[in-house]
Amino acid sequence: MWMPEITREDMSFIYKSMSEEYKQKLYGRTVLITGFAGSLGYSLLHFFAAHGEQLGVKKVYAIDKLMFGQPNWMKRFIGNPLFDLRTLDVISCDFDFASDADLVFHMASLASPIYYRLHPIETMDADVTGLRRLLDFFKTKHIKGFLFYSSSEIYGDPHSSQIPTPEDYWGNVNSCGPRACYDESKRFGETLCYNFAKQYDMPITVVRPFNNYGPGMRINDQRVVADFAKAVIDNENIVIYSDGKPTRTFDYIPDATVGYIKCALYGKFDVFNIGSDKPEITILQLAELYKKIAHEQFGYNGTIVYEVHSDKDYLTDNPNRRCPDITKARTILEYEPQIHIEEGIKRYLLYLQECDRSEYQW
Repeated sequence: MWMPEITREDMSFIYKSMSEEYKQKLYGRTVLITGFAGSLGYSLLHFFAAHGEQLGVKKVYAIDKLMFGQPNWMKRFIGNPLFDLRTLDVISCDFDFASDADLVFHMASLASPIYYRLHPIETMDADVTGLRRLLDFFKTKHIKGFLFYSSSEIYGDPHSSQIPTPEDYWGNVNSCGPRACYDESKRFGETLCYNFAKQYDMPITVVRPFNNYGPGMRINDQRVVADFAKAVIDNENIVIYSDGKPTRTFDYIPDATVGYIKCALYGKFDVFNIGSDKPEITILQLAELYKKIAHEQFGYNGTIVYEVHSDKDYLTDNPNRRCPDITKARTILEYEPQIHIEEGIKRYLLYLQECDRSEYQW
């Protein structure tokens, strides 16, 4: 199957980063992925396309309601007998077609603040109703792993004493603000997972991703990493809609995917932060990295400007800092971020340069 060169290299990276123990755990698995058309699904599907047969994966079922349309890269999977991709809504569809799945990745949700504020009910439905329906369906099946993609946003705006933020921090979240539809539904989703694991002895694991970016992310996603990439591709100025001082760490999606697969195969209840713990940089520093790397790669000569966003709630409840403590994932899963932010941005921009625009904007 053809795929962009950057993607092919990334899939090889994921495979080489998996120990033999985890590769053996994938042998004979039948996989179900919800929300496959998003940026995290892009890497997961391409990984199984590149190495699924080699790993002995039997089948990959994947569903998505395609709320924002069908990504052009889906065409690569047409005719591939390993895959069964369906346009279905997790809150209402019948899961019987995937009744033999024994490894579930539930990532269906809206993760961009702009879009989940526009569609709050749909966001909560996927994180709560969709999750509950999946848990009810699989509670009597003999599954080997069930991964719920929660979010670092469940921590809200942590106190400075909780940076880097560990999994046992309970959070500082506004339950009635414009971001609450996402933050609180993810928190309740974790509670559902905890109780289903306890009551039905289900092998459920919760992952809290931290600021992923890279191939598969739509440049009209309206998260900052996509906004800056779009500015570069369109040869426009890089726009910052804050004072540029909030800080984040960023994790290249294929790098994080190694952690997600390990979490899915963990086989019992626990919660893991997955992301990069360094460097923690300001939004301005991120913009400067994009500008520098794009100039070196493409001769980009745009500048960095500050503007007020048209969405009045753009900065409401926006956390000042976001940085994970990944000691637990390092210790238990032997997870270690490997791709530095500069290399990740370079690879993301090279991917965008390599592909037709319909690949990453739809």
